Amino acid sequence: MSTECYPIATLPHTTRLFRDFLAMGASAAASPLRQWYGAEPLGSAWMFSPRPNAARTNAAALADALERQSLAFGAGAATLANISKLRDGARAIVTGQQVGLLGGPLLTLLKAASAVARAKQATVVTGIEHVPIFWLATEDHDLEEVDQVSLLSKSSVETLHLNARAHAAPVGNIPFDASIDALLDRASELLHHAPICELLRECYASHSANNGAPTFAGAFARLMTRLFASHGLIVMDAAGRDFHALGASTLRFAVEHAEELEAALLARTAELEAAGYHAQVLVKPGASLLFLVNEVEGAQNRQALHRMPDGSWKAGTGNSATSYATAELLAILDAAPERLSPNALLRPVFQDTILPTTAYIGGPAEVAYFAQSAVLYQRILGHITPILPRLSATLVEPAIGAIMAQHEISLPDAMHSAEELAQQLGARALPIEAKRRLADAGNALDHALAAAHDYLGALDPSLARSAEVSASKMRYQMGRLRRLAATFELHREASLRKHAEAISLHLFPNAHPQERVLAGVWFLAAWESAHGEGLGTGLIARLVEEASSQQPDHLVIRL
Repeated sequence: MSTECYPIATLPHTTRLFRDFLAMGASAAASPLRQWYGAEPLGSAWMFSPRPNAARTNAAALADALERQSLAFGAGAATLANISKLRDGARAIVTGQQVGLLGGPLLTLLKAASAVARAKQATVVTGIEHVPIFWLATEDHDLEEVDQVSLLSKSSVETLHLNARAHAAPVGNIPFDASIDALLDRASELLHHAPICELLRECYASHSANNGAPTFAGAFARLMTRLFASHGLIVMDAAGRDFHALGASTLRFAVEHAEELEAALLARTAELEAAGYHAQVLVKPGASLLFLVNEVEGAQNRQALHRMPDGSWKAGTGNSATSYATAELLAILDAAPERLSPNALLRPVFQDTILPTTAYIGGPAEVAYFAQSAVLYQRILGHITPILPRLSATLVEPAIGAIMAQHEISLPDAMHSAEELAQQLGARALPIEAKRRLADAGNALDHALAAAHDYLGALDPSLARSAEVSASKMRYQMGRLRRLAATFELHREASLRKHAEAISLHLFPNAHPQERVLAGVWFLAAWESAHGEGLGTGLIARLVEEASSQQPDHLVIRL
């Protein structure tokens, strides 16, 4: 087993904002990023950022609510011990994710492992107890995003769907029907009936005695609680009344100061754009930071709240929209705080109203959110919670690692389509004499074209431009000749294309980084197969160990 490190830009479509964030250090004091993020994401300065003690006044109520919930999720001794530490004044390292089927993509495990590692690190460095908390994004209503899980067959990515239906409902509350059992059967086949499949059935199956009525939130929470049991991860679903009551002050501020917060967000958007970045969330005049949960046709419906020019509020659209005075919204907040829900920008501030957070662990999109949320932090809480990058990694199974070694393929080579990689393997497999002759021909062509360009340019500038156009066409044809030679070699060596397809399928599935597509349980099953360990606990420990390096780059972890 080994680990390699590559610049984060090795992953395609990495934004400049995220790259600049990772590069932010002490020398960036005058940078706008320092104003947006407060503390640099590396080193240890984030552990000592000034923070108010408001959350500590609710420590007992928070611990009580977490304990009740964690016991329902099947928490073990390490998690319950961490909840006791919160009761006694411990601080939190927080991360979170949507409640995707069967635990969602690999990045879910990477986030949780990062939170565990950072909590241990902060405890050692500061002498103050820190515990890891995983915040479930159960109040979102993007059902399509969570109603899927992607696993590998022999030749393709197979995405399983439940096709659940619940228009605009908070996704965490959506129950499973009997179709979950058929999905589990297919998942078990794709996972080769590894031991992790039994845990998936315990958490997700409709007939499991431990489930009650399984939902997206409950099943996900039980799975993550079990996987990280020895690390004491506290899994938290904040959608209920207990937690919303603890965060009600932020929800109230968002109602009472809506116009002020909107102006601050619009100003921050202008700052981002002036610095050459873009806003992750489009802020429109009149849009609020809140949703209101209403009963619509016997089901919960999460409706965006909009501020009207006359100062009133509207929930819903069209003829079904309902108007509210500010006093009415505040009355709802007092009587049923769980009916008011924060949007993506307000959510981290709401979270840190409830929790004694030292830092949040996020991915690239969340880092972009925080550049905007900072203005809300400053106005509502009076401080900015540091955000730290999660572990970013590609996991390489032994069989794939062997193929890569055979062809001397590294991660940057694999960040292309299977066809492009196959062409590269074909070119590498050409006989040495063929490579030499093609290289000689290419070099001679370049030399001749350069001489012709210089001569013609001396006669007339228009001839130089024509020479450039002609040279481009000739170089294209030379490249085409190289590709034809590589394709010939591919046909002669059929295994090369198969190897390219296997590498791309596992490391760059559907032309996306592995961590964003393939389910974490796929790799738990692969670890079990390679090492003979049940439930992939060895892989969880390995990810925590890798996250402890606080490495800002992308890791290749060989299993």
